[in-house]
Amino acid sequence: MQAAAVMEETNNATTIEQQPIALINGQEQVSNEQQPSSPTSVATPTSTTSGGTGNATPAFSYDDLFPALPANTSAPSQSGASSSLARVTSSQKTQVLHVPCEERKSTESEKFGEGESKRICQQITKETGAQIEIVSGKNQSLTFLIKGKQSELLDARRKILMGFSTQASRQVTVPREHYRVILGKGGQRLRELERVTSTRINIPSQGDESEFITIAGTKEGIAQAEQEIRQLSAEQYKKSSDRITVPKIYHPFIVGPYSENLNKLQEETGAKINVPPQQVQKDEIIISGEKDAVAAAKAKVEAIYKDMEKKCSTVSVEVAKPQHRYVIGPKGSTIAEILQLTGVSVEMPPNDSTLETITLRGPQVALGNALTVVYQKANSVKSVEINAPHWIHKYVIGRKGANMKQLEEDCPNVNVNCLEDKIKLEGDPENVDRAVSYLTEIISNYEENFTFEVMTVNPSYYKHIIGKAGANVNRLKDELKVNINIEEREGQNNIRIEGPKEGVRQAQLELQEKIDKLENEKSKDVIIDRRLHRSIIGAKGEKIREVKDRYRQVTITIPTPQENTDIVKLRGPKEDVDKCHKDLLKLVKEIQESSHIIEVPIFKQFHKFVIGKGGANIKKIRDETQTKIDLPAEGDTNEVIVITGKKENVLEAKERIQKIQNELSDIVTEEVQIPPKYYNSIIGTGGKLISSIMEECGGVSIKFPNSDSKSDKVTIRGPKDDVEKAKGQLLELANERQLASFTAEVRAKQQHHKFLIGKNGASIRKIRDATGARIIFPSNEDTDKEVITIIGKEDSVKKAREQLEAIIKECDEVTEGEVSVDPKHHKHFVAKRGFILHRISEECGGVMISFPRAGTNSDKVTIKGAKDCIEAARQRIEEIVADLEAQTTIEVVIPQRQHRTIMGARGFKVQQVTSEFDVQIKFPDRDATEPVEGLTNGGSGENGGEEGQDGEQESESVEPVRQCDVIRITGRIEKCEAAKQALLDLIPIEEELSVPFDLHRTIIGPRGANVRQFMSKHDVHVELPPSELKSDVIKVSGTPARVAEAREALEKMIEDYEADRADRELRSFVLQLDVDTEYHSKLIGRHGAVINKLRADHDVNISLPKRDDPNQRIISITGYQAKTEAARDAILEIVGDLQTLHREVIEIDTRIHSHIIGHRGRTIRKVIEDYKVDIKFPSSDEAQSNPNAVTIIGKEEDVENAKEVLLGMAEDYERDYLENLPSSPQPQTVGAFLSGSGSGSGAGGASENGFVIKDAPWEKQKQAKNLTAPNTQSQEDFPHFAAGGAPVATTPITSVWGPKN
Repeated sequence: MQAAAVMEETNNATTIEQQPIALINGQEQVSNEQQPSSPTSVATPTSTTSGGTGNATPAFSYDDLFPALPANTSAPSQSGASSSLARVTSSQKTQVLHVPCEERKSTESEKFGEGESKRICQQITKETGAQIEIVSGKNQSLTFLIKGKQSELLDARRKILMGFSTQASRQVTVPREHYRVILGKGGQRLRELERVTSTRINIPSQGDESEFITIAGTKEGIAQAEQEIRQLSAEQYKKSSDRITVPKIYHPFIVGPYSENLNKLQEETGAKINVPPQQVQKDEIIISGEKDAVAAAKAKVEAIYKDMEKKCSTVSVEVAKPQHRYVIGPKGSTIAEILQLTGVSVEMPPNDSTLETITLRGPQVALGNALTVVYQKANSVKSVEINAPHWIHKYVIGRKGANMKQLEEDCPNVNVNCLEDKIKLEGDPENVDRAVSYLTEIISNYEENFTFEVMTVNPSYYKHIIGKAGANVNRLKDELKVNINIEEREGQNNIRIEGPKEGVRQAQLELQEKIDKLENEKSKDVIIDRRLHRSIIGAKGEKIREVKDRYRQVTITIPTPQENTDIVKLRGPKEDVDKCHKDLLKLVKEIQESSHIIEVPIFKQFHKFVIGKGGANIKKIRDETQTKIDLPAEGDTNEVIVITGKKENVLEAKERIQKIQNELSDIVTEEVQIPPKYYNSIIGTGGKLISSIMEECGGVSIKFPNSDSKSDKVTIRGPKDDVEKAKGQLLELANERQLASFTAEVRAKQQHHKFLIGKNGASIRKIRDATGARIIFPSNEDTDKEVITIIGKEDSVKKAREQLEAIIKECDEVTEGEVSVDPKHHKHFVAKRGFILHRISEECGGVMISFPRAGTNSDKVTIKGAKDCIEAARQRIEEIVADLEAQTTIEVVIPQRQHRTIMGARGFKVQQVTSEFDVQIKFPDRDATEPVEGLTNGGSGENGGEEGQDGEQESESVEPVRQCDVIRITGRIEKCEAAKQALLDLIPIEEELSVPFDLHRTIIGPRGANVRQFMSKHDVHVELPPSELKSDVIKVSGTPARVAEAREALEKMIEDYEADRADRELRSFVLQLDVDTEYHSKLIGRHGAVINKLRADHDVNISLPKRDDPNQRIISITGYQAKTEAARDAILEIVGDLQTLHREVIEIDTRIHSHIIGHRGRTIRKVIEDYKVDIKFPSSDEAQSNPNAVTIIGKEEDVENAKEVLLGMAEDYERDYLENLPSSPQPQTVGAFLSGSGSGSGAGGASENGFVIKDAPWEKQKQAKNLTAPNTQSQEDFPHFAAGGAPVATTPITSVWGPKN
């Protein structure tokens, strides 16, 4: 749309209004003015001309086939259009604001448009949405051009004045009761006043006693705001309010029906009259407004009150409580209607009251009429209940409420409410009667023709009854027109069927049949170790899918890993479930044979050596033996290591783990002869006694023979000394059992057990040595943690019991003791949330240890508990203090760049050092770069300087030592030195190794997987040279020990690589064999069966010639020399057999070869299979010499039989097919179809020329001998379909389509 802008200037703003120009749609004019008289005839490609022959190709006119578009004759009307359209004003306004230099605020920026000024304008634009442009005058004045909507202009103008103009302020005194008028509703009037005057107005809050309103802004704005505020206040001075007391019973007459009287009073007097609502029990009426208006309104209200007080009488009537709502009407409309009709007020009892009395108040003459109206209204509504079963209610309502909508149209104002087995109707009596008739008919229809059935069904059958995505139920619903719902309520599981009686009966039969079938199905639980579930499923579910395919009617449910169960559920027909069960057990057996499990008992103290540093040993064994090795958790007392995998791999892993244990300790196995009758007493209740012996003797393994074996040999295995000790104790126990066996129990608090045992078992060993009795403390598995069991001879048990009870009595007697600890060591004891104190307390019978509070500078530590426990705790504290006193700190200098490597991942390496040597290691702050004198890298704080002086290194090569290079180690001096050496051993080194370049790709592996695994396994970093250098040098960096391991691994890889390369050379022997090409297909076999068998039998690669090979007879065999020769002999043997076969060539017309071959070769394949022959049809090269030749190869008798069949087939096809074909078929062109099936030269010419168009543009160009293609840039050749736009004036381009039509 084009538009002309009209600018109107005002004092402060410029208004822009747009005047649109009317456009007339040229296309519409064409349709009205230039309609063609008759449609244009267009010839189709199948039509013929009258002048030509019936067989000639018709020539069509280009103008007929492609008629020109109608010319655009209409032109836009330029005059008289604008005057007829209404003027449209834009909502966008423009305003100019000028700020003189003397009123400007000073800004931080020296140049306008930058700094603070620019930021303020951007902020105002963001807050208001108005666009702001600033111009600075020579006299430093500012001019703002503001664009936006009217509200945006006012907000932006106010904010600009506040930001750029100097602000003044003034206080105005206004009575506090006028504040609410100035504020307006929700503060709206105040905000509008601030926007118009561009000021900020501050009104005191309710808690503020001030009567001053503060106005801030420009002088003009302040004056304008003050004038507006004073004007609002002055208006309030003229207003007044008054209160009048009128009894509540007369309020309806003052208000009038539908508030008519009240509105009339307010219009006549101009005052506002506030009458309390009917439900509010107040007599006071408030009148507000101008003083005169208030007085006039008060007089009129009092006059109405006095008049009605004289005239009014009352009458009471009893109406049933349920009918009261019809008298009241919606929102009291009926009461208002009665007041309007009769002039009588109706007073209703409260809703929560049981009273049924209605009081009528009004003039005596009108009461009778009002009473009649009240009775009419009370009885204007009829209520009826219809019996209707609950299941029919939804049909009564209808689909999407259709029946209720129809009822509402036919019987308006009838309320329908569905109860349990009834439908209640209320409304106009006549309409209610019609509604009852309508609904009764619907209900009786459904009761006669519809029914329902309830079937009790096992909930487990629901999913089978419903079907996948509800297929079964939806089919029944569609076919039988019934509703099927599943009900689960009050513990009952039912299926409810509703619909036509016959449909319900058939649906019930089908569902019952389905339920009977489900009840006849069988469910079976197969217990399979959950560790085998993944193996049963197989890679991507292949194995379980095979089982499911064999038993498609059986549902196999394998639990998820989270369910933690061994039960696999089968469900389906009984016979299939039993067969599937057997197959699953067979599959499990096969998996178990390939999943061998061995438990290897390894003493707990050797587990860390099996794991190795950083898990290196266990990872190496797992990877090399391809087994799964599970070790018990750190806190677990179990010593068994579980190995899972193939049997031979498991045995290898077992040997390697046992080898680690045997190398570290002298493990022996001994047998002790003990009579089997003493086994139970030696083992003890729940194995307590034998477990305590194994624990005391270093965790040796003691195995008793099975009860069935009747052997008397007990096997003891473990370190030699521990085995001897356990052997002695077992023999001693056996002797004791021979003499006597007596048991007693003593109870002691669990926290005292460790004190009774003593450090390293010293106390309990002393009692046992003195008495000869065995004392067993409860284990973690025991429920009663206080019972101590004593076993032995009666005298020994009694003595041991007396000694234990005496010690327990002392432990129970709580006393208090003290020990002196230097305050400087207090922090060590209470650090880490008092870990050390808790450990001392546990070791010493649960004593309570109290250190003095920080800042008291006391060295007294209080210990509370049993006397012996206190003494033990005191000794332990003194030992720790002695260790602290003996501690020293040494320094080791290691460059800061290597600290991260020394620490290891999450500090793992340094934690191992601190734990192994019982020291504390503190690393420096990395930002502490101050130099340190007298130290060298790799040295210590004591002699590092001397080593630097004695060394023969040049001074230039020694790195300067900084604070961030110094690591401090605290502990006993010998342990600090050992920890220092361990840290120095962690400093990485780099070593260059020579590895053949050809091996680099193998080391790297696919996407670097092998090299990452190598680096992780050996904890080193490997750097390989770029491939373009083809260098043999590989750099390996890490700790010296790790680098040595990596070097050995690489040397082993080089050895394997060299051996593999030699083997590859032997496998690369090539033998070539000359075989006639006609035998190649036989050597390949169907789907490559023959050649694949030759390759597999002889372990060689056999390659046949490709199509582009110069010699098509040569077959290449690659592999070991002996195997290639064996494969050659096998091929020659096959070829020899083929050469003895009979061969015969027969002539069959090439046109019927495809019929003999059949669809996808089915016909010819059947002949080949039936007669055991090979039949060859000519290839493209052979067809040039004799296209009819068909070759049959096989035994002579079979060839003759196949020949007779082929010739018979050929004869049949020749008779049925070839006789109907022309001898020389011509290609069928488009022209042939256009000209029909005629003959002669004319037809032949038509076929060659095809579809002809005369006078086409390209034909004209050919005549002009200008063969250029159409120009797509030409607007004449390719015009724009634009409505009403004038064409763009461009240089005319010669069109290939000819002159413009």
